[in-house]
Amino acid sequence: MIIGLAGHIDHGKTALVRALTGVDGDRLKEEKARGITIDLGFAFMPTSAGPPLGFIDVPGHERFVHTMLAGAAGIEYAILTIAADDGIKPQTLEHLAILDLLGVDRGVVVLTKADLASHERLAEVAREARAMIGGTTLANARVLAVSAATGQGVDALRAHLEAASSVPSNRSQGTGFRLAVDRVFTLSGIGVVATGTVYSGSARVGDRVQISPSGLMARVRSLHAQNRAAETARAGDRCALNLAGPGIEKEAIRRGDVVLDPGLHAPTDRIDAIMRLLPGEKKPIGQWFPVHLHHGASEVGARIVPLKDGPIAPGDEAEVQLVLDRPIAAAAMDRYVVRDVSAQRTLGGGVFLDLRPPARKRRSPERQAQRAALAILDPFASFAALLAAPPFAADLAVFARDRALSGARTDELASALNLVVLEAANSRMALAREQWSMFASAAATRVAACHAENPDLQGMGREELRLALQPRLPKRAFDAALQKLARANEVVLDGAFVRLPSHEIRLTAEDMAAWEIVAPLLAGSERFRPPRVRDIAAATDRPEADIRRILKRAGRMGWADEVAHDNFFLRSTVREMVGIAAGLAAVPRNVGFSAAQFRDRMANGRKVAIQILDFFDRRGVTLRQGDLRRINPARLDLFEVGSENGDDAHGGESSPVGRPDFKSVWGSEPVLGGFDSHSLPPVSKRAV
Repeated sequence: MIIGLAGHIDHGKTALVRALTGVDGDRLKEEKARGITIDLGFAFMPTSAGPPLGFIDVPGHERFVHTMLAGAAGIEYAILTIAADDGIKPQTLEHLAILDLLGVDRGVVVLTKADLASHERLAEVAREARAMIGGTTLANARVLAVSAATGQGVDALRAHLEAASSVPSNRSQGTGFRLAVDRVFTLSGIGVVATGTVYSGSARVGDRVQISPSGLMARVRSLHAQNRAAETARAGDRCALNLAGPGIEKEAIRRGDVVLDPGLHAPTDRIDAIMRLLPGEKKPIGQWFPVHLHHGASEVGARIVPLKDGPIAPGDEAEVQLVLDRPIAAAAMDRYVVRDVSAQRTLGGGVFLDLRPPARKRRSPERQAQRAALAILDPFASFAALLAAPPFAADLAVFARDRALSGARTDELASALNLVVLEAANSRMALAREQWSMFASAAATRVAACHAENPDLQGMGREELRLALQPRLPKRAFDAALQKLARANEVVLDGAFVRLPSHEIRLTAEDMAAWEIVAPLLAGSERFRPPRVRDIAAATDRPEADIRRILKRAGRMGWADEVAHDNFFLRSTVREMVGIAAGLAAVPRNVGFSAAQFRDRMANGRKVAIQILDFFDRRGVTLRQGDLRRINPARLDLFEVGSENGDDAHGGESSPVGRPDFKSVWGSEPVLGGFDSHSLPPVSKRAV
């Protein structure tokens, strides 16, 4: 258990720690010279059973409240000191307000210097102390009288603290490792040591950790927990980590940084929160109010944006958005405190809700519903409520990371809520089971309507379908949703199109016969420079209008693409050309490829090469930057043929329904310049 001392300057905090532990918390030369605590002091008290208790001694002077906040953030138990001969003073009240804002609900009020006060005076101060803590998180705290000078009450306080430490910690379980750094130093022969309180999770010797918000990676070479060499540090421990790694030096780590599991590294500079303005404030807080924000051991400038109409009145609690001057490492449900920009008084504080809020539409009904869900302390109930609010889908990976949940706890959440999780890259978009059923039904209905309106089209475009459905999923999550529907045989994926399994496109016998004559003219060694519509019409002795109609119908069926006006390429050729472009872009250290490189690779003319690249630009397959182009991996599947029913979305080889039987034309599969039309290497994101 970590115990924090609070109270006015010269009210005996350091002397009390010395009496309990035998350790002088004032370690700085200036502290000893002036007789006051300036920086955080640390000490440990052995117990009769179990690990030692850790003490954090904080400054009581008003000029060092910011340092007091750095020490108070990680404590589980508070000792609020009041000198019996002096009584309640300004920093007594401010420190109590800070403990209340930080949610510290376990503690004891100690009347120090009891040897300097009469029994009547002790009774009077005790009555005042009980009245003072009434209505705060420490309302049920005992009041004990102690004299560090004579030893009066010290044994009783020590026994009280040991008994309190036997109560199980209320720190959350199933969380990732986070340690708030409050001190950094180097030791000869050991290296860099960062100390702090472990907020959540655990770390072992040899673990890889990350320093946030800087992002530096490190390895735990050794550690001390509760002043003892240990293999593991756990939530609630006062811990010293010996860190090593590239860039790890004393100057690279500072008070306020957080050492954490690398999966939790996601600094933020904009946070939605609940804030309570202390009743003693004389003025309300309005839009863009400047403050100093204290979180953990960090201090950063911030602006307060109330999320309701009108300012926040003294004593009120309201939702706000905090816009920070620089990013910090935080977790949802963390506590914070705000002080005025002159650092003279504490204004209020509260709890973080959302670490990734939007800068716009922050007062919309949708955002209000989301914040209400995120305000629920239990992560299971919170995520369930979030999925019940618009847009009815949320990224489970982001929620778990921002709540500092471990991987096992996240999987437990998904299982307990019976979620449908769409895995895509680093995203895990989740929907409630009922919402997924409605989504799947709406997708099938919308595609069926498209078939009814356009019976001769290959299907409905993926992006068109995505924009037509609710919830409107991000593109990669939507692709994962389509794959799930395809595996269930509810839809079929034909490249960039989606169709129902029952939907078939068939040409008339006459059109099919014409296509079987036209298709070979677009293949073979001339596939990269196929004849135009007028040339095909002349070669087949057919009207241009008929040839154009047949080729456009083939385009709707996914067999050909009109790269330029009246200039059609077989889909297999387009796919091959995409592979050529991807190959050029994949050359190591190549920042892009030129039209000339593409032309030479295909042994084609410049005019045709430019037309092909312009076609790719329009489809988003290539991104042009000056004279160079690079590949857009997200669009590489646009011209894939026949990815359906469980085949890889980027490289499936199943033929679409209605594809002509090339064997009936040539007697065998056509050979396209040395490539079998079915054996062309699939173009995929992995290829890039």
